[in-house]
Amino acid sequence: MRFHRLAFAAAIFTVGALTNQSGFALAEEVAADAADAPTAVADDYSPPEGAEAFEFEAEVHKMLDIVVNSLYQNKDVFLRELISNASDAIDKVRFLGLTDGNMLKDKEELEIRIEYDDEANTLTIRDSGVGMTHNDLVQNLGTVARSGTTKFLEALQEQDKNDANVGGMIGKFGVGFYSSFLVADRISVASKHPSEDTQNVWESLNGENSFHIFPDPRGNTLGRGTEITIHLKEDALDYAAPDRLRNLVTHYSEFVTHPIHLRVTNTVEVEVEEDEEEVVETPDEEKKDEDDLEVGDDEVADEEEVEKPKKMETVTTYDWEEINSHVAIWTREKESITDDEYKSFWNVVAKEPGTTCARWNHFNAEGSINFSSILYLPEDVPEHYKFGNIDKVSGGLKLYVRKVLISDEFDLMPRYLGMMRGVVDSDDLPLNVNRETLQESKIIKVIKKKLVRKALDTIRAFAKEEMPEKEVKEVELDEEGNAIEVDDDDEVQEHPYITWYKKFNANLKMGVIDDEANRGKITKLLRFQTSKSGDNWISLDEYLANMQDWQKEIYVIAGASLDEVKRSPFLERFNEKDIEVVYLTDPIDEYMMQQIRDYDGKKLSPITAENVKIEDEDEDMVKRREKAYKKQYKPLTKWLKKLYGPAVMRIAISKRLGTQPAIVSSSEYGHSANMERIMRAQAYQMGKDDFMMRSMKVLEINPRHPFIIKLLEGSPPAKEEEDAEPFVISPDTEDAAWLLLDMGSMNGGFPLNDPEAHSKRMTKYLQSSLGVESLDLEAEIDPPEEDEEAPEMDMDDMMGGMNMDDFDMDSLNLD
Repeated sequence: MRFHRLAFAAAIFTVGALTNQSGFALAEEVAADAADAPTAVADDYSPPEGAEAFEFEAEVHKMLDIVVNSLYQNKDVFLRELISNASDAIDKVRFLGLTDGNMLKDKEELEIRIEYDDEANTLTIRDSGVGMTHNDLVQNLGTVARSGTTKFLEALQEQDKNDANVGGMIGKFGVGFYSSFLVADRISVASKHPSEDTQNVWESLNGENSFHIFPDPRGNTLGRGTEITIHLKEDALDYAAPDRLRNLVTHYSEFVTHPIHLRVTNTVEVEVEEDEEEVVETPDEEKKDEDDLEVGDDEVADEEEVEKPKKMETVTTYDWEEINSHVAIWTREKESITDDEYKSFWNVVAKEPGTTCARWNHFNAEGSINFSSILYLPEDVPEHYKFGNIDKVSGGLKLYVRKVLISDEFDLMPRYLGMMRGVVDSDDLPLNVNRETLQESKIIKVIKKKLVRKALDTIRAFAKEEMPEKEVKEVELDEEGNAIEVDDDDEVQEHPYITWYKKFNANLKMGVIDDEANRGKITKLLRFQTSKSGDNWISLDEYLANMQDWQKEIYVIAGASLDEVKRSPFLERFNEKDIEVVYLTDPIDEYMMQQIRDYDGKKLSPITAENVKIEDEDEDMVKRREKAYKKQYKPLTKWLKKLYGPAVMRIAISKRLGTQPAIVSSSEYGHSANMERIMRAQAYQMGKDDFMMRSMKVLEINPRHPFIIKLLEGSPPAKEEEDAEPFVISPDTEDAAWLLLDMGSMNGGFPLNDPEAHSKRMTKYLQSSLGVESLDLEAEIDPPEEDEEAPEMDMDDMMGGMNMDDFDMDSLNLD
């Protein structure tokens, strides 16, 4: 349901415009005790005799309908609102008690208690806050009657003229109390203020235009404070259950400062003691007893063993359980919090036993928006990450307003930082507003921007940490007490950031793709293995520091695995010239490379593409060689292009091949072989044109290789003379040309263009090599029938290689 923002704000005002007055200034709500208050249903309810009646001037049911449908789309929040109001009331009385000792005289405990009655279908929230007087109940809980909707709309329009933040008015009018009508047929509020001797009750039915106030017939049961009794609707009876209440309080009000106690019920079986009755014996019975004295010892023992069954009784006990025992450590100064406390708080936030955090960042953001936050980097990969789903962790980042949870479903982090956990607490956010409205708030956008910056700062600080000192292993002693030398020189100590990076590098690479504003910062956090790094991982800055003096490009190669790229023929020339090449072995690397065209002024060049230049060579010599080779091999390249047709885009003379006769590369702006493989492996692709997934293949031939020279001899001339007979290409030469393409495709990482044709050519080659004249199959053999013989028994095979000498037969107890 959508409303004009003026109507929306009017609804809020009409429900709670006067809550800044004394008593309910802190949104305190009260109710009669669930156990003692009347339990009549709404249809049978009538106020006590002598109760004062007050009429709502506004149409309450319409106002509440707007509030319910515009602000609260989740019934659970009513308990959050009432607890928040109770906490505010306690804060107020504690503040007043600093100057007036009588405020805390009647009740020293500052606490919130919740109890339920599943038989009467009631829920009671009781606090020891400041309480409300008779007039406070009339004014504060009768806000709708005194809202002045028209005046409020005029004031709101005036605010629009002054460019004031209309959304900032939300949450300042105590709408929280009225969220109780989401689950209530009737609400009873009992309250006792220290300045009055009488404890009064406010009651109203859901949807009626009136409410009643009368002295509490129970007398002063509170001492001081407020008590709200909610008579639950039929569709809300599940709120009168301990597990549901415990989960809600833990979810929303886990870090409320004041203790929250929930009354829980336990049933136990107890033994009932029976009264011993005096028995008067007759003379006959006495004689019988004397005769029984001669009973044998065995019979006496049997009688002693027979015990009378105990009488048990079911007893119901009540106890108070404190729910919010965790402390909101983000409100403390960082210097006062130990590392163990931060690590312990991780378990509170993550709620994943057995997991740990890698690093954390505790900070206070100040400026246009003030908030406190603790962000955690997880040590372990979330379970759904292991199956390729790197969406954000559900409930990973929780948003609080003054330690009260608003939601854990906000998109406070982009998807690539969704693995982070933590809390965000701001005093600048409206409390009484739904998640959808708040998500669109400018405040949320500002908070998200600051959180992303702090998260990246945390990762950057992690990456810059010094290598921790190597752990000293305990010295092992031999039988004579001498130290055993252990050769651990081969053990390479890994930086903690690299250990973490191996688990979450896909997240950072996704950030390079998605987060254009922070792309440069994220790229600096990436680490790679290279052709010269061995088992170490280096940054692009370290690569630049190791570059050759003449080098102007960052060379990279992508593949399915580290072993594959290490064996790639593309690396031959670079290894010869001692040029470092970055390995890209993750599927996401191909997508990331489309976003990073250069780094620090150096272009990133895939060595699997054509026209890769190595600048240390004599350019003039390279050009002269290229020109000569093109002229020399023009007949071959022309014939091969005609032979291969659309299988390759063109034939080129390679300037980089070493021992390989040919290799298939991709065009500079086309898909690499690895990218084509990834695209074809997409699980959910459908209806995609196969042509769009094909790479633009370039067959590079090695002009110095004997195979290529031999093929040139067997290829037709570039221009045939008019009188000459047509040039006939031998079948062997044609097969060799196709095998060359197959070989080059596999060298370049591409699949075979025609596996069936390749199989036929290899069959022909094997037939020729082995000297097989015919490929016809021999006839099936027809062995003679034989008598069945018992199989030979091999005891060693039966025993599975066990040696009976290994068994200690003397120790076996065969009795």
